Amino acid sequence: MDHRRAYDDSDSPQQMHADCQALERNNPRLERAARAAVEQSVPSLHFEDYPREVRKKEIKIDDATARLANALHLHLD
Repeated sequence: MDHRRAYDDSDSPQQMHADCQALERNNPRLERAARAAVEQSVPSLHFEDYPREVRKKEIKIDDATARLANALHLHLD
């Protein structure tokens, strides 16, 4: 049985750091994501910052759906 891990215990901290730097150099999306995480503001968690009432979508049940639901005893009133 192969006990592989997500990281290599035998690598030195210097080698793991070099691996991270190589990944960063070769992945511009990672650099953009890191920059965006630092530069963009964090969304608010306060209720008063979202004062509007959001209506729920109305679900319409046609006759065929109602008949099928009734046949399965899923009463849709």
